[in-house]
Amino acid sequence: MVVILLLVLIAAVAGGVWLAVAQPWHPSASPSPATTTSATAAATPATPSPGATEPTPTATDSPSPDSSEAPEIVACEKGDVEVTAVTDAEAYAAGQLPKLSIKLTSTSAADCTLNVGSSTQKYTVSSGSDVWWRSTDCQTDPSDMIVTLKAGTSVSSAAPVVWDRTRSSVDTCGEKHRARAPGGGASYHVAVSIGGFDSVGSRQIILR
Repeated sequence: MVVILLLVLIAAVAGGVWLAVAQPWHPSASPSPATTTSATAAATPATPSPGATEPTPTATDSPSPDSSEAPEIVACEKGDVEVTAVTDAEAYAAGQLPKLSIKLTSTSAADCTLNVGSSTQKYTVSSGSDVWWRSTDCQTDPSDMIVTLKAGTSVSSAAPVVWDRTRSSVDTCGEKHRARAPGGGASYHVAVSIGGFDSVGSRQIILR
């Protein structure tokens, strides 16, 4: 019994010493010396021992700019792009509908970006000073598309716009029977605009 009481007393004393020293739950408790040393070491750079030399910086210490990075591509400006109106034929038989496209040619020494979306495209069909049709008159859901035009290259629109050989107007978009363009050898001119750039001249077509 004496032995058991002695062991209990020793355990209680030992527990009392741990609580008195650590007390981790106490707001004002100070960390143990070991904890203080570790925190100081983490916050302060290590001091070299006497005779030790400072490490020599290497290329990985302060990375240099990557010269292989591509330069920023800027927006195309006037003189960088040549726009041309393209048609699938020069003359059209009665009932045959002209298909209109756009050709872009880079005249710049550097790549540049251009908005070629439907929101920036405009096709115009005229007969003399009389404008017969504009693709923007009844356009729906226009969208943007930014592309990079490679220096010195030419590209053409993939899907042509079809002219139905009628006179367009914002007031007649829902009408089924609009005024039809005369044929019989009548001459019309197609001009285009895209991304803020107008075509160089126009493309002549003949309606039979």
